[in-house]
Amino acid sequence: MEKNRTLSLIAGPLVFLIFCFLPISGLEPIASKTIGVIAWMLIWWITEAVPMGTTSLLPVAVFPLFGILSIEKTCLAYGNKYVFLFMSGFIIALAMEKWNLHRRLALSIVHRTGLGADRIILGFYTSSYLISMWISNTATALMMFPIASSVIALLLHEDKKLHGKKEKNFALTLMLSIAYGASIGGIATLVGSPPNAAMAGILSSDTFNTTVSFFDWLKFGLPFSFILFISSYFLLVKVIFPNKLGEFSIGNNIIRDELDKLGSWKKEEKRVFVVFVLTAILWILQEPIAKWFPSENIQVTDVGIGMVAAIMLFIIPSSKPTESRLLEWKDTEKLPWGVLLIFGGGLALSEAFKFSGLIEKVTELMSGVDQSNTFVFVSLLCLVGLVLTALMSNLAMVNIFVPIVAALAVGAGVDPILFAIPVTIAASCDFMFPMSTPPNAIAYSSGHIKAADMLKAGIILNILSFILLSALIWVATQFI
Repeated sequence: MEKNRTLSLIAGPLVFLIFCFLPISGLEPIASKTIGVIAWMLIWWITEAVPMGTTSLLPVAVFPLFGILSIEKTCLAYGNKYVFLFMSGFIIALAMEKWNLHRRLALSIVHRTGLGADRIILGFYTSSYLISMWISNTATALMMFPIASSVIALLLHEDKKLHGKKEKNFALTLMLSIAYGASIGGIATLVGSPPNAAMAGILSSDTFNTTVSFFDWLKFGLPFSFILFISSYFLLVKVIFPNKLGEFSIGNNIIRDELDKLGSWKKEEKRVFVVFVLTAILWILQEPIAKWFPSENIQVTDVGIGMVAAIMLFIIPSSKPTESRLLEWKDTEKLPWGVLLIFGGGLALSEAFKFSGLIEKVTELMSGVDQSNTFVFVSLLCLVGLVLTALMSNLAMVNIFVPIVAALAVGAGVDPILFAIPVTIAASCDFMFPMSTPPNAIAYSSGHIKAADMLKAGIILNILSFILLSALIWVATQFI
């Protein structure tokens, strides 16, 4: 493992230098250097030779040094408005986790789904789906994991094993519901998953100058994720891994006991919940609200709404003697700063695409491809996206592939949103391998899932995702 990491560390800069000193024929030297940086970052991102956040800082060091992009333009990418939008989402999620609001909401949903084994699975699936719309997929999976483990423990025999196929399928599906629910829920909103905001940031850059609002994403992401959520649930419990256990009331007792441990709603939970709900409502209604202020000097934006909510959490008092406010600055140590840096790195790459002339070159190369049928062309791009996201992290895939996809849209005279959003959704549809996403890895670590099981379910869900993406693209090309 250490040897592979060392090889990757060396391979990244070596590939970059090859592109610098042996430029690609037909490309300007600056374009060849840009491709070299992309290759370097891709090698380090895929192998995780160094932390992904560290890799994302390479443009700051390399772009100015090799004349690819000025230091001012490079650093400006790391302060893009969508970096702050996602930061506000992280801060709201941090407050929910600090005061256990996310746990209470999840347990309440599971408790209300019923006593049957399939209904318990539906409860966990629904909780993961809804919670991950607003907090990170990884945090959602980590929160649900111990609760699901407690329910499965009730089925264990004296030898601490699950014997029958029914029991094994229940445990397997319950763990998969956590992973898949978290990933599918993250598709629904702009702040639900890092790739979503990364795509919005790329399109908002000077290269494409296209704004993706919270509502713009919702029109695509929410219907797609909801249909995928419903259809994947029935496939898992009725077709792929049916358990046929029937009533399982003792499992519901565990959920009730966990809720009882939380006690009644605390003042801090209520206050965070109010901030959370108001923010979600304002995000959804941002566009009609903005129309109330016709002056160009007054802007009501998703980012502004999110940052007001985040700031309020540091102002609203807490009733606890040890905590003067709902959030203290020390709490921000838990923020995923590395993810924010990855956003910045991806946006810096997007800027380099423009200034190096790669956008025009890609458009020129693709001019010979038949794009007359937008539906077929975008569907093929999504298929490529599904393949790429199986080979690298979904965030890396978006940072590398979306600028190319958006450039193709511009070249075809089509709104970049129509190409970029479906491809970005495809980045979150990776259900086949334990290492594909953190939620998959967390569920796999339970010991109740074999790699072959995840592959079996994942292939079916990936095919389903592609079918639904194609349907989404068809509707978009007809009516949007």
